[in-house]
Amino acid sequence: MSTEADRRFMRLALTLGARGLGRVWPNPAVGCVIVRDGRILGRGWTQPGGRPHAETMALAEAGAAARGATAYVSLEPCAHHGKTPPCAEALVAAGVARVVSAVEDPDRRVAGRGHAMLRAAGVEVTTGVEQEAAELAHRGFFLRVREGRPFLTLKLATSFDGRIATASGESQWITGPEARRQVHVLRAGHDAVLVGAGTARADDPLLTVRDLGVAQQPVRVIAARHLSLPAEGRLAGSVGEAPLWLLHEGGSVPDAVERTWRDLGARLLSVPLGEGRQLDPLGMMQVLGAAGLTRVFCEGGGQLAASLLGAGVVDELVGFTAGVALGAEGQPALGAMGIDALAEAPRFVLDQCQPIGNDVLHRWRRA
Repeated sequence: MSTEADRRFMRLALTLGARGLGRVWPNPAVGCVIVRDGRILGRGWTQPGGRPHAETMALAEAGAAARGATAYVSLEPCAHHGKTPPCAEALVAAGVARVVSAVEDPDRRVAGRGHAMLRAAGVEVTTGVEQEAAELAHRGFFLRVREGRPFLTLKLATSFDGRIATASGESQWITGPEARRQVHVLRAGHDAVLVGAGTARADDPLLTVRDLGVAQQPVRVIAARHLSLPAEGRLAGSVGEAPLWLLHEGGSVPDAVERTWRDLGARLLSVPLGEGRQLDPLGMMQVLGAAGLTRVFCEGGGQLAASLLGAGVVDELVGFTAGVALGAEGQPALGAMGIDALAEAPRFVLDQCQPIGNDVLHRWRRA
């Protein structure tokens, strides 16, 4: 049975785990706290690249004091031998008396085995503490394990009437500097940033996280069926600063074009075609999941955003709305979705709404 203290320390473990978001894929971003008699002895979270794990970091900080203590872990300790020994084994070896975990790991290599290993060694195990919060915290990792695709956030920065540019294409800047900085914070919490080829050609964006001092940049992913992108632009010239992955139709691109991008350092991923002979949205997500991504942040353009919404693979909407109106001649945020009835439209539930500078941030989760 859990106590209020258990819930409080688990919330701390979840907060620590969030520090790894965007930097630990394909591993989950786990947090761990070692406690005895209400005193915190060690804290840890999954390190960049996925190792060391949270438990290893917390045990190292606690040292010999971990013997007889309680470990709070935001995900079931791993039970399989990989590049490092199992965390459940490390907790047993450290002499921890009790382990409190938030949720069972759905990875078939673990899936209850970590808890069983602990119990077999005489360690008291309490599970399900702050489980709902943990499910949300690990939703990208869980989606990849359960459905083979990453968690997908779609960001739209628009005028009050839902436009992303004037009729002439002018878009810098509809939202203010505070909103733009918040976009960098959101990028930093995802494994990858995704845009369509049209956006890449029109804006030649860097898609990196700037002015936040991140240790690891997100992967830049461009959905470009024919790889029709400028090989001399900022994206191509910054592969050394941040990885660049290109989603394309296999067999439709001349060998010389593929060779050019590979020589620049880009990774090319073939995606099957879907409706309208465009890259299949679910196929794109499955390819990215197979490549290890757990959290993807899509920043457009309109047709790509519409196709992802239509395919039902958008898990979260993040909107930045500015107090400016551009009128019907402005460019809409979304491309055509072929919706004739309201019942056909994808629905989302409001999670958050707050002012950001002179704009409004609103976050929605899939219903």
